[in-house]
Amino acid sequence: MLLAFAPAPVIEATWCGKLGHRAPREACLSEMVLSLNSLGERRGLVVNFSDLQGLLNGCSQLESLRLALDFSTFDDPNFGHVWSFASSRLSSLEIGYIPMTMLLELLTAVMESKQCKDYVKAPVFFPSLQKLCLTVDFITDHLIGSISAALPSLTHLDLQDAPIIEPTSSSDLTNAGLQQINPHGKLKHISLMRSQEFLVTSFRRVNDMGILLMADKCLYLESVCLGGFSRVTDTGFRAIIHSCSGLNKLRVSHGSHLTDLVFHDIIATSLCLTHVSLRWCKLLTDVGIERLSFNKDLNVLDLRDCRSLGDEAVRALSCLPKLQILSLDGTDISDEALKYLGLGICPLSSLSLRGCRKLTNDCIPLLFAGSVKQSLQVLDLSRIPSVTDDGILLLARSRTPLIELRMRENPKIGDAAVMALASVQVDGGTYGSSLQLLDLYDCGGITPLATRWF
Repeated sequence: MLLAFAPAPVIEATWCGKLGHRAPREACLSEMVLSLNSLGERRGLVVNFSDLQGLLNGCSQLESLRLALDFSTFDDPNFGHVWSFASSRLSSLEIGYIPMTMLLELLTAVMESKQCKDYVKAPVFFPSLQKLCLTVDFITDHLIGSISAALPSLTHLDLQDAPIIEPTSSSDLTNAGLQQINPHGKLKHISLMRSQEFLVTSFRRVNDMGILLMADKCLYLESVCLGGFSRVTDTGFRAIIHSCSGLNKLRVSHGSHLTDLVFHDIIATSLCLTHVSLRWCKLLTDVGIERLSFNKDLNVLDLRDCRSLGDEAVRALSCLPKLQILSLDGTDISDEALKYLGLGICPLSSLSLRGCRKLTNDCIPLLFAGSVKQSLQVLDLSRIPSVTDDGILLLARSRTPLIELRMRENPKIGDAAVMALASVQVDGGTYGSSLQLLDLYDCGGITPLATRWF
């Protein structure tokens, strides 16, 4: 086991092999936060149930536990009950992937312990748990109901699935399942995401009615993330915006029926949105973003792959006084959009333009004509075929103190770009001193000569 120690009491670890019963007790007895990632399977090493048991027994003071592991390796008849040994102070639990059968076994053990008579000493499961993040086979009505019954104190629920086959009616989420969310009214954050990593699919059995039922029970939500709800229209999404007055973070991905009407009268609400992500919402146009820009507290905005967005959307965003992180990957913007940002008032620290194919070298001096030059630290110019070495030379001449620059998969970027970046002096420092990350993956003109300049 390799441990990379952060300032105590935190451990971040990479699990490379066998974890004995003594190691976790000696290493973790007083730790409060533990994050584990496994590399063992790459070496043919098995991480098994006894390792998990030793970890839970040894780390008696944990408040936050993140296990980015495949829990199918922990399959054991006592899997559910071993969690009674977890720290009573545990308030946050994140699991990489857990098979549905094992998760239901655990939830059943939790509910059985709550049903024991007073004279029977029952194990105590998760008395302090407030945050639960899981990746499962399928998000289902039964799973939602079991979590709501077993863990009534949750304030943060994050569920993701990635089906490899199309879910059946009995193994899917429906309107009835959404109605079971948050029966005790304590949830502040809800995330339900269906990944399309293995199969192009969605929550086909949920429509606007399901979202309306959920919104009615989740009036105090501060953060909502919904991915893959292909049958939900503006009516459902608007219900969340208008019902949850304390909402500050909204994330929707693959919202195939989300249009500008979602934000039609957002100015009439008391919302104070700070983080918004609308990935793969292809019906959203400049008009919708202009309405969204009435939220002057916007700090983070992700519009990746909203292919109908153009320059006028960016013109509206350029007037946001707190916008620091902006992702415009795959949108239909041109150099004119970068002119608006350059002349705007956004204190941008991160800007992603990956795959914006209309951009040319001319966009670079336009972007750095104003105050953005002082604030921008992270820039992504990947997959923009018209950006060449000449454009990167213009970037170098602007002396913008970038920390991260990505230019991957640009066929016209070559050695001259690297030389230009290596020759930059910022505020009297050494040459190329500000850059900490440079991504040149699959740039067509890079030769061994460029490595001399690293």
